[in-house]
Amino acid sequence: MKFKEGLGRLRKRWSSLTAGSLLISVLIAMPVISVFSNVFVGGTSGTWSHLSATVLPEFLRNTLILCIGVGLGVSSIGVTTAWLTTMTDFPGRRFFQWALVLPLAVPAYVMAYVYTDFLQFVGPLQSWLREVSGWKAGDYWFPDVRTAGGAVAMFMFVLYPYVYLLARTAFLERASGMLEAGRSLGLGPWGSFFRVSLPLARPAVVAGSALALMETLADFGTVSYFGVQTFTTGIYRAWFSLGDRVAAAQLSAALLAFVVVVLVLEHASRGRARFNNTSRQQTTPTPVKLSRALGLLATLLCFLPLFLGFLLPAALLLRMALVEGDAQFGARFVQLARNSFVLASVTALLAVLLAIVLGYAARLARSRLPRVLNRTVGLGYAVPGSVIAVGVLIPVTRLDHVIAGWWQELTGVNPGLVLTGGIAALVYAYLSRFLSVALHTVESSLGKITASMDDASRSLGAGKWATLRRVHVPILRGSLLTAGLLVFVDVMKELPATLVMRPFNFDTLATQAHTLASDERLAEASTAAVTIVAVGLLPMFIISRQIVHGSRRTVEETEV
Repeated sequence: MKFKEGLGRLRKRWSSLTAGSLLISVLIAMPVISVFSNVFVGGTSGTWSHLSATVLPEFLRNTLILCIGVGLGVSSIGVTTAWLTTMTDFPGRRFFQWALVLPLAVPAYVMAYVYTDFLQFVGPLQSWLREVSGWKAGDYWFPDVRTAGGAVAMFMFVLYPYVYLLARTAFLERASGMLEAGRSLGLGPWGSFFRVSLPLARPAVVAGSALALMETLADFGTVSYFGVQTFTTGIYRAWFSLGDRVAAAQLSAALLAFVVVVLVLEHASRGRARFNNTSRQQTTPTPVKLSRALGLLATLLCFLPLFLGFLLPAALLLRMALVEGDAQFGARFVQLARNSFVLASVTALLAVLLAIVLGYAARLARSRLPRVLNRTVGLGYAVPGSVIAVGVLIPVTRLDHVIAGWWQELTGVNPGLVLTGGIAALVYAYLSRFLSVALHTVESSLGKITASMDDASRSLGAGKWATLRRVHVPILRGSLLTAGLLVFVDVMKELPATLVMRPFNFDTLATQAHTLASDERLAEASTAAVTIVAVGLLPMFIISRQIVHGSRRTVEETEV
C-alpha cells in the first residue's frame, strides 16, 4: 500500500512535461559535460605541454587585456549614454534613446573587417591624409588597428548597448523618489549621480558588462583576423591544425573557467545588498534641460559611439558592397544565403518549441526541479561557441562511428558520418548555445499570464496540452515570434561554432565573410557582411520600438 502511494506521488511529480524537461536539459548540457570529461582523458598530451610552454601565457595575457579594456569601455560608454538620455534633455535625445542600441546589429568581426579596410595604408583615410598633406610612406605615424587595443575598440563600440539598455532601465525604475530625497538633502546633479543613481544601478551595469565580456570571450573572428592569440584561436588551432581533441578540450575548459569567473564576479559584486526603490513615487524623473553648450556636448557624447559603432561601419560596408562587392554574387551568394537561412530557420523553430516545453513544465511543476533545469539551460548562452563545438563533436563523432559500424554490420554498406557529415550536429550546437535566448523570452511572457486563465480552462474540461494549444500559444504568439527572431539572428552571426562544425563544402554568409577577409579580399567580403548586418537590424528595431513605446507609456502614466 505504501509502495503504491509512493508511486502515485512520484507520478504526480514526474509528469511527461517534467520528464521531457529533464531530457532536454541533459542534452543541452551535454557539450559542457563532454568538455570537462575529456580534460584528463589520456593524461597530459604532448600538445598540451607544448601549448603550456609556448603560447598559453600569451593566451592568458591577451584574454586579460581584452576583458579589462572591454569592461572599462562598455561601462563608461553605456552608463554615460544611459544617464544622458534618461536624466537630461538635449538636442536629439529622443533619437538617441532608441538609436544607441543599433551597434548590436553589427558583429564584432564585421567591424574588424570594415575598420581594417578604412584605416589601412591604402585605405580611404590614409590615402586622403597623404593627398591633403603631401606626405609619403614613412613621413608620418598612424596607429595599427590590428592589435589587442584595436580588438578592444571593436568590442567596446559593438557591445556597449548591453550596459546602455540595463543601466537605462535601472535609472528609470529607481530614480524618481530617490533623486528627490537626495535633492532634499542638498545633493546637486553630480552628487545625485555618484551617490544615488550610480550605486543603485550598479547591479545592472555589472550585469551588462558581464554580458559584454562573455561575448568578448566567445569571439573568434575579430581576434583571429587581428592576429591576437586567445583561447578561441588556440582551440581552433588545436582541433584543426594539430588534430588533438584532448588539447582542444583542455583549452575549452580553461576558456570556460574564464566565463565562470566573470559570472562569479558579477554575482559577488552584488553581495548581500538589495537595491530596491522604497519610495512610493514611481514617476519618471523629469529630464533636466541642459544649457546650449552642455546640450551640444551631450549630443556629441551620444553621437560618437553611435557613429563609430554603427553609422560609419554601416556606410563603409554598404559602399564596398555596392561599388565592388563579391564577384560571385550570383548563384554562389544565393547558395550561401540559403544555407544560412536554413540553419537559422531550423534552429529558431526547434528552439521555440523546446522553450515552450521547458517554460510550460516550469509553470505547471509542483517541484523546483524544472525551474532548476531551466537555469541550467540558461547557462548555455554564456558558453563560447568554440567550446560548444568541441563539446558536441567529441561525443557525436563517437556516436557517428557506432551508428556507421552497426549499419555496416546490418546491411553491408557504410553510411559514413550521418550526424557530423550533415547539419544535424551543427543545429545541435546552435541549440546548446542559443536555446536560453528563446527560453528567457518565453518564460517572461508566460509569467504575465495569470493562473486564473489556467483554472478557467481546466474548469471547461481542457487538459494541460489543450490549455497550452488553445490558451497560452495564442497569447504568446508575439513573444514566440520575437524569441524565434532573436535566435535566428544569433545563428546568422555565429562564426566559431560554424567554422569548426560545418560539413565539408558547406559555407554560410558568416564563414564566407571570414574566409574572404582572411584572404585580404575585404571588398568581396562586404556583400556577405552587409547581409548579416541587415538581418541583425530586425531585432534591433523591435527593441527600439519597445524603448520608445515604453518611454511614452511611462510618461502617459505619469501625467495621469
